Amino acid sequence: MFDAVTAARQPRSALNWLRKGAGASLLADVAAGRLAISHDALDTHPHRRAADYLRHMLTAAGALPPRDEELARTGQWLTETLQAIGPAADRRLVQAYATWQVMRRLRASAAGTARPRTPTAHARNNIRAAASFLTWLRSRGITLATCGQADLDQWLDSGPSACLARDFLAWAASRRHCQQLTIHAPPRPTGPAISQDQRWALAARLLHDTTLEPTDRVAGCLLLLYGQPLSRIAAMTTSQVTRHDDQTLIQLGRHDVPVPGQLADAALQLIKDGRSYRGVGSPPATTWLFPGHLPGRPITPDTLGQRLRALGIYAQTGRRAALLDLAAQLPAAVLADLLGLHHNTAARWMHQAGGDWTRYAAELARHPHQP
Repeated sequence: MFDAVTAARQPRSALNWLRKGAGASLLADVAAGRLAISHDALDTHPHRRAADYLRHMLTAAGALPPRDEELARTGQWLTETLQAIGPAADRRLVQAYATWQVMRRLRASAAGTARPRTPTAHARNNIRAAASFLTWLRSRGITLATCGQADLDQWLDSGPSACLARDFLAWAASRRHCQQLTIHAPPRPTGPAISQDQRWALAARLLHDTTLEPTDRVAGCLLLLYGQPLSRIAAMTTSQVTRHDDQTLIQLGRHDVPVPGQLADAALQLIKDGRSYRGVGSPPATTWLFPGHLPGRPITPDTLGQRLRALGIYAQTGRRAALLDLAAQLPAAVLADLLGLHHNTAARWMHQAGGDWTRYAAELARHPHQP
């Protein structure tokens, strides 16, 4: 960790962290034995933000074992949330639901994927909805056991977020805490898309304007040309970019996808030089294509979105335009394999784009020997 701090690209940033960011005092406590090098000790430190940053430095340097921070913070948030639920019966019910349904599902998801961070926002919203629904029932003198469909329909009229109680009610019914109640799944949002002319104009600027940061050029092209979401772009590794027969390839799904020469140059420059700014204590070598501010961590999707918005690129409308264009040209199975989409998702995009896979099948029948 000492080597990483002294090798900082911006020495002034390292000095500011030591002098003003509580870095020196934290390190002094560690050296004197007043602060143990453990996740538990850092969790309870009064300077939470400074301790969290030190945690990332220690983890990146190998002094602390890595852990899923989002999962850990959700567990801490759950403890505080349960303490705020007044009636003991409601608290026990929410605790059982959160422990055996929500948190268990989150841990299984975290163990089964190699993502740098586990999405927890939906899980927290489900727990909040369960607590809110029980509070709403109690305010009307209704118990969960006696709640009927008419009561639930009234609750659903209270706002769009009320449908988040759907998961809780399905769990409660399966354990006979209530009768079977119905909350229909909300329709998938579609939203607008930029025009294809706008999309190609933005992509052309990213491809040809070498004054732009390689981070923005590569991330923006992955969004506009290949329809990748910011969450997946942010978590990309350098191993996904390869060279073969003088061609640069990027692995987004099951197969490698060729990239234009200008994008290839920007991606290789990004791997060689890295981002212009990394957090203090970041290791000199990283596997992340887009290293983030925190040592050893990738850039966050929110930060990536802010950078692209500064260039007039908006993730939802840009990605939707890309997928509509690609889905109109490729069959769903090919689209899924190339871009890493679920086959049902790819089929839905093809349907929205008005694509017809039979055209592809007919083309194969006419030219069976073409790869």
